Amino acid sequence: MTVNENLNENNSQQGSEVVRGVIARAKGEPVETVNIVVPAPGEHDVVVKIQACGVCHTDLAYRDGDIEDAFPFLLGHEAAGVVERVGEAVTHVEVGDFVVLNWRAVCGECRACKKGEPKYCFNTHNASARMTLAEGDADAGTELTPALGIGSFAEKTLVHEGQCTKVNPEADPAAAGLLGCGVMAGLGAAVNTGDVKRGESVAVFGCGGVGMAAIAGAVLAGASKVIAVDLDPDKLELAKQFGATHTIAAKDKSEDEVIEAVRELTDGFGTDVAIDAVGIPATTRQAFYSRDLAGRMVMVGVPNLTSRFDVPAIDFFGRGGSLKSSWYGDCLPERDFPMYVDLSLQGRFPLQDFVTERVGLDDVEEAFATMKAGKVLRSVVEL
Repeated sequence: MTVNENLNENNSQQGSEVVRGVIARAKGEPVETVNIVVPAPGEHDVVVKIQACGVCHTDLAYRDGDIEDAFPFLLGHEAAGVVERVGEAVTHVEVGDFVVLNWRAVCGECRACKKGEPKYCFNTHNASARMTLAEGDADAGTELTPALGIGSFAEKTLVHEGQCTKVNPEADPAAAGLLGCGVMAGLGAAVNTGDVKRGESVAVFGCGGVGMAAIAGAVLAGASKVIAVDLDPDKLELAKQFGATHTIAAKDKSEDEVIEAVRELTDGFGTDVAIDAVGIPATTRQAFYSRDLAGRMVMVGVPNLTSRFDVPAIDFFGRGGSLKSSWYGDCLPERDFPMYVDLSLQGRFPLQDFVTERVGLDDVEEAFATMKAGKVLRSVVEL
């Protein structure tokens, strides 16, 4: 009998079970694969057996203490899997459903929801109990903070039923799970926040996973001209595969030269939509000034806590248009996840192409290093 089987036998009377999961125990320290206890589901909770989970920059930010200080964290949030157990009041999903997990389980009752803006829900649902470190760990019994309320670098996780979005089970879990964060953020930045329309021009600054999803989203929305801007020539070549019609190599150009290059590609006017998928002052400024008059700028790249974006007030006033941040691509998981999975299966959206490599649960720390080196769109942990 394995260690986990022994622990599970001890926990069986309480309805909990022990599985392996990846945690960040302290700020900046390498992640660990440990045994964790998944409690029995509460009334509206669901236990999901994880099949795949993407390795996202947000998980690295949790590990490095850049989001909050509630260590230890159970990392992982871009996940797909199968519903294994449900609480007695669960009606949203059933055992056996194939689901993508989301961190916007709309409450329906907060001020945003009541105003008809559930994409800004301020009170999203989470599981009623925390997972904990299992017996044998020096910190046994310590509650784990699940990344984005999910915690899916684990064989199983506990979430609220509203965090489960049922999608077509024919989808590859490694690809479908990416809608849970990065791909949806970029895709939604173009389609939802930027509201790209047929025939419009779009510039995307930064061609990582989120930026590439914004490019694919702009193409899907019918943009006639999609300009990819990045420092890395390899990423620019890949951007063409995702539908970019033009590329700008920013490595040897000043900020103003990049802006001028965008304008040259748009008859001197600038683009209808400019998307900053990096979130640093340089790319934010480039996106701001690369727009046509009354153009829309979208920031979906997450800035750090000290970044500032300063422009003369007359430029803000005089250029018109709109400046928007995009949270989760302004998505509604129940509406968007099934649709984009279906479009992928129909060959109309390249969701599968975002999976660069498939790794094991014990390879998360190595995947972080690969991600920081800019060598992947997404590493995906398969279980």
